[in-house]
Amino acid sequence: MPGPTQITPAQLMRLIGTPDAPVILDVRIAEDLAADPRLIPGSSALPHTAFDPAPTQLQGQRVTVACQRGRKLSEGVAAVLRAQGITAESLEGGTEAWAAGGLPMIPIAALPPTNLWVTRHRPKVDRIACPWLIRRFIDPAARFLFVSPAEVPDVALRFNATPFDIEGVTFSHRGEGCTFDALLDDFALHSDALDRLALVIRAADTDRHDLAPQAAGLLALSVGLSRMFRDDLQQLDAGIALYDALYRWARDGHDEGHDWPAGRNQ
Repeated sequence: MPGPTQITPAQLMRLIGTPDAPVILDVRIAEDLAADPRLIPGSSALPHTAFDPAPTQLQGQRVTVACQRGRKLSEGVAAVLRAQGITAESLEGGTEAWAAGGLPMIPIAALPPTNLWVTRHRPKVDRIACPWLIRRFIDPAARFLFVSPAEVPDVALRFNATPFDIEGVTFSHRGEGCTFDALLDDFALHSDALDRLALVIRAADTDRHDLAPQAAGLLALSVGLSRMFRDDLQQLDAGIALYDALYRWARDGHDEGHDWPAGRNQ
């Protein structure tokens, strides 16, 4: 049973990937990070001394603090934040309990050098799905640039941005998989829900609707969004909400059907 100012790994995992996810702070010391150089999805590594006073961006946020075992560092940082009026709790058992539970962890070495990403303009499926995955599971502060296809490599170079979903870069289609699959692989984010969602995205993005019956609907919605918005960033905002719903379907509702009036085909 967690304490009154703690959250369990299972409870936190239910929040990650949704709009209700807290800000997750990893305050492990350097030696502990070196021993296990992985992060809970969506978390940021900061020293435990960085929170008095608290960074301004934490005001009004719900915060979860993790250290190696969920003891003095996370308990202390959470208490310091609460003393400043910030809703904060510590992760019960810390990152050791998280890893022992078989929950996903991102290799720090896979993280790009900045929070800036760049891809081709006028997105449809993969170029909306990937930003959703990045913001919900990799870097909540990620920013996205949509530019002319021919300019993506040079924009990436000049602005120190990570290119994705173009030929010849790390995060792109690989074999039968799409860029969303590549991100799942490289950031070690595979789970039943994300793999289920990835299949639908792959089927819609590669026009193989035989792989998943939901693919035709996703493609239709994606094309519709691209017709509704001239501004790619406005389309991305709308698409984030779409993929929030699809993730909840993939996690909790994939086996639910709908028949009304009931039994009409009997």
